[in-house]
Amino acid sequence: MNIKPVELAYEEIGQGTPVLLVHGFPLDHTIWLQVAEGLKDEARVIMPDLRGFGASPDSNEVFTMRLLAEDLLALIDRLKLEKVVLVGHSMAGYTALSFAHAYPNRLAGLGLVATQADADTPERRQARLVTARETKRRGVRYIADGMPSKLTLNVDIQKDLHASIMKSRTDSLVNALKGMADRSDANPWLAAITVPTVVIAGGKDQLIPPARSQTMAQILSKGWLVEIPEAGHMPMLENPTMVISALRQLICHVAGCG
Repeated sequence: MNIKPVELAYEEIGQGTPVLLVHGFPLDHTIWLQVAEGLKDEARVIMPDLRGFGASPDSNEVFTMRLLAEDLLALIDRLKLEKVVLVGHSMAGYTALSFAHAYPNRLAGLGLVATQADADTPERRQARLVTARETKRRGVRYIADGMPSKLTLNVDIQKDLHASIMKSRTDSLVNALKGMADRSDANPWLAAITVPTVVIAGGKDQLIPPARSQTMAQILSKGWLVEIPEAGHMPMLENPTMVISALRQLICHVAGCG
């Protein structure tokens, strides 16, 4: 596999345990700003833009989850960090699981937010590839108009998400959709992840059934579930206070609470 990492753009705040907060599809690091503000006293919070999103460079290839994981490793190396707490939302959760499988010795803790270990079913994979084809044909607005209502029921947040998605690049959306469609089933290696892992799920998530989060938390050897009943697929925007609390607990497990 010929993988060439790109140099990710990132924003940083705070001091303490290194924590990477990584955004999902089709967004950028700004979804984490409120949570980062709440963690800055106990963590060095690093919020990258994934390849092709936000201010990070693009590449003309399928964005496999392993490719995105290699980009994160390159960033961790560039920052001279030995181990990090890696928190991934949605697509970045798939990336985080790929990272945990490939580089377990670089992880101090793991956060899986509105995500799952399951690969796409054949039907879901096909639907994702159709979305990729339609996005290539119709452009960014196709995703920006259709997706926010699936991400959250909060109308104000939907408007913000629409504006954020409109900044995306068509080819990046297509490459990410293809990468998610082809991702591996992470269930076989879940039990081998030995770092503290918090699974954060929205009770009203329309994209990831909460039951999948419960199952994932049960399989993980040091996993626990935090369900946010009224949240959808964007808990860091819908209820940042509960997400901050859950991640503080994770940091506490990693750093030791005194």
